[in-house]
Parts: sequence; structure tokens; C-alpha cells
Amino acid sequence: MTRRLLQLLLLLFLLLPAAAQAHEIGTSNVRLTLHGDNTWSAEITTAPTALANKIGPQAGQPRVATLDADTVRMRLTAATQILADYIEVRFDGAVAPVRVAVERVEMPDDVALPAFVVLRATGPIPPGAKAVTWRYGLVYSTYAVVFTEAQAGSPVTQWLDGDAESQPFPIVANSAPPSRFAIVAQYLTLGFHHIVPQGLDHILFVLGIFLLAPKMKPVLVQVTAFTVAHSVTLGLTMYGVLSMPSRIVEPLIALSIAYVAIENIVTPRLTPWRPVVVFGFGLIHGMGFAGALAELRLPRDEIIPALVSFNVGIELAQLTVIAAAYFAVAFWVGDRWWYRARIVLPACAGIAAIGLFWTVQRIFES
Repeated sequence: MTRRLLQLLLLLFLLLPAAAQAHEIGTSNVRLTLHGDNTWSAEITTAPTALANKIGPQAGQPRVATLDADTVRMRLTAATQILADYIEVRFDGAVAPVRVAVERVEMPDDVALPAFVVLRATGPIPPGAKAVTWRYGLVYSTYAVVFTEAQAGSPVTQWLDGDAESQPFPIVANSAPPSRFAIVAQYLTLGFHHIVPQGLDHILFVLGIFLLAPKMKPVLVQVTAFTVAHSVTLGLTMYGVLSMPSRIVEPLIALSIAYVAIENIVTPRLTPWRPVVVFGFGLIHGMGFAGALAELRLPRDEIIPALVSFNVGIELAQLTVIAAAYFAVAFWVGDRWWYRARIVLPACAGIAAIGLFWTVQRIFES
């Protein structure tokens, strides 16, 4: 009995929302540029309604579910000093002054088009500065900072978690681009972290695949179908062939989690069409982060190594989740007559509830 309780606790630990964000790579991105006239600028692209509601209380503005473009521009323009206070640019450790302007707000009526706001932060570069760091306090997910020196070498990218400060970007004209090994290592790590520990929605989806029939062969068939679809979507997006706004993709990802869990409750055994369904959902999940990766503008000859290493990292993380679930639960109780009633049904009911909650939440937050 004690061992069974421990196994259930381990499974519940995998299901707990370990992070506030269900998807670690968000819709924000930053382009930090040093110019030849000793000034710097940063273009911050992010979700308009979410940003307006984040700073609204500090500016005495009420939170609302939907905002039009004019209202977003008005709210953000009235709060540029508040926005500037959340941006920290340091040259050789010294804080630089920051000014912020609202450059562009796009909130199209067509839901197939993305909604976004572009903020432009600017300031001076101190004479003789050797390095610069970046921090932005209004992001809660993982986002990319692309650093460029005017008339210098290739852009350099760092991935930051939330309001973390970047590593110093050396200010060196004609700085060398990252090596092939550095790109592979970076994207392998990013792919793994996209699932473990921060990708809770992907973890729940993989657990939903696993729980119905916890045998290695059917699970690996489904996970492989998911990974292949994931890779196809990412590759097409990075080459500019395919794109879809996150306000459509994110609710669909949440809905896919709920669907798999509900199917597990309704269907007592694996169906022949399950791998096909998982493949379709894999295409959608891939879109959830492909747009953010496309923003990196990697050199053309580095796209394939980055794409391959990223997906290898994802596959390793998925296998880690499956291995943990197998040795925590299925290895001990997968063949017991009560496995479905005591493990599958309650676990899938929890996963379905979380998936449906995220679906509604993401629809209203988009």
C-alpha cells in the first residue's frame, strides 16, 4: 500500500503545474542594436492586450478582456515611463538611461493575422564601452534577444527566462558568429528545456499518450509520430513556408491535451487511428514555438544544424518523461486489473480539466 501511494504521488508530481507559464517560449522577442552614432535601440515585440493589462494597475487603468488598437496605443503611450522602468540596459555594469516610445500596434480584425505591439527603447552608448547587458521585467516566459552591432558581423542570440539579465554582449565590431558546435549545443539544450522542466503542456500531452497503453512499442510509435510532425512544422516555419498566429495555436495546443485525456477516459484501449491523431496534434504543437525560433534569423547554412539539434533535444526530453512515468507507475502496476480505474481515469480527468482550463484561458488572453 505504501509503495502504491508513493507511485501515485510521483505521478501527481509530474502533473503539477511547476511553472506559472504552460509554454516556455512566449510571443515576445527583442532586437537590441548598437548604432554608429553612439546610440542604442531595442525593438520589443510582444502581445498588446497582455502588456497593457500588466502595466494598467500601475497607471491607474482597469484590466479589461479585450482592447482595440487605439486604446492599446493610448494606454501604453501614457505609461512610457513605467515601461522604461522595466527595461535595464547596462554598459560595463553601469545602468544607461532609457526612453520608450510606442512604435506600432497591430490588432487586425482577421483572427488569422497576429496581434502585436512594437515598443522602441533608445539611449546613449557611453564612450569606450566594452560590453552591454539586457533585462526586461515584463516577460514571464522564455524569449530571444538578438544583438546586432551596426555594420558588424552576424547577429548574436541569447535566450532569457522571464526577467533574467542577459550575459554580456561584447561590443566588438566584426564580432565572430557563433561556432557550429555552439549552435548545436544551444539548440539541443533549448529543445530539452522546451519540454523539461518548463513545457508543462507538452509534458501533459506526452503523459496522455502514455497512460492509455503503457507499453513501450505503442507509446514510441505515437511519440515518434508526434516528433516527426513537430519537426515538419518547425522546418516549414523556419524556411518561411508556414506560419500561424499564436492566439490560434495556443488554444489548440491546450485543446489537444484535453482531447487525448478525454479519449483515454472514453476509450478503454488504443485505437488504430490514434497515431494519426497524435501526428495532427504534433503539427499544431510545433507551431507553438516555431514562430519564435524563426525570429532568430540564423545564417542560412546554420538552420539545419539548429533544427536537428532542437528536435533531438525535444525527443530526449519526451523519452525522459516517458521513462519517469514508466518506472514510477507502469513498471509496477501497468498489468494490474485496477490500473485503468485507479490510475488512468483519475489522472486523465485531471489532465482534461487542466487542458480545458488552458483552452478557455488562452482564448480570452489572446
